[in-house]
Amino acid sequence: NIALFFIFFQGPLVGVNPVQIRATVDLYPRSRPSYDTGAHISENPDPCDNFRCKRGKTCKLNEKDKPSCVCQQATECPPSVNDFDHVCGTDNRTYDTSCELFATKCNLEGTKKGHRLHLDYTGSCKLIPQCVDTELVQFPLRMRDWLKNVLLQLYEHDSVTPGFLTPKQRFRVKKIFDSERRLQAGDHSVELLAQDFEKNYNMYIYPVHWQFAQLDQHPSDRYLAHSELAPLRVPLVPMEHCTSRFFQECDADKDKQVSFKEWTTCFGIKNGEKKKMHCRIPYSWISGNHK
Repeated sequence: NIALFFIFFQGPLVGVNPVQIRATVDLYPRSRPSYDTGAHISENPDPCDNFRCKRGKTCKLNEKDKPSCVCQQATECPPSVNDFDHVCGTDNRTYDTSCELFATKCNLEGTKKGHRLHLDYTGSCKLIPQCVDTELVQFPLRMRDWLKNVLLQLYEHDSVTPGFLTPKQRFRVKKIFDSERRLQAGDHSVELLAQDFEKNYNMYIYPVHWQFAQLDQHPSDRYLAHSELAPLRVPLVPMEHCTSRFFQECDADKDKQVSFKEWTTCFGIKNGEKKKMHCRIPYSWISGNHK
């Protein structure tokens, strides 16, 4: 079973914080499952053990008994357990599991169809309403508030069971948590969210920076590729129909990745404030990776 960490709170963006999924097997599966049976370790271990392959590929031994990654066949994927395992591809086709989608993509490698095929969102394909301009303007207002409340929920959970936040992250979130001016979680109007952003601007800077650092992992280079955005974007699309368009337009230079500057600009963090923030707090301190 895949253990998922759910954070629920009231507000327009209600549901799971995709980035805090503790086991991202569905989005980033290992090439082979590993099982700790407690049995005696073989003197001749399988060379494919702990040999990592990217999504859609599996490890097999070549003619020299060396491990290599080859495309997995969709028919080899375990069947779905329920409808929650279904995913929708960018080809508007419902796949039984993400394993089936990535195996299909791998076997189409080198073709236009394979290049364009990505995991669009979780669940079966459905009609996603078009995101109009007025809705797109409102999206970052809700998203900023959602990110702030996710961090506050993590802070409360961490107070009971430590481990969800690093000490440095706790220090930053505590300032927001203790503020008497903080807007409590709720289904707020767009007008109130906009007003609070102007009034309590500094409370929203860290959540935006934190989310970028959480996503920027493969590799950590201050750019978010399509695959790095997936853990946040994929589960949000069925709940927020402006998600895809928002992240597409964040990529201002259309280089198929979102830089840190593009990310903060999308969320309304002003250029002057960004420079001041970077001078005051190193990026490694923001991400919680500084030692």
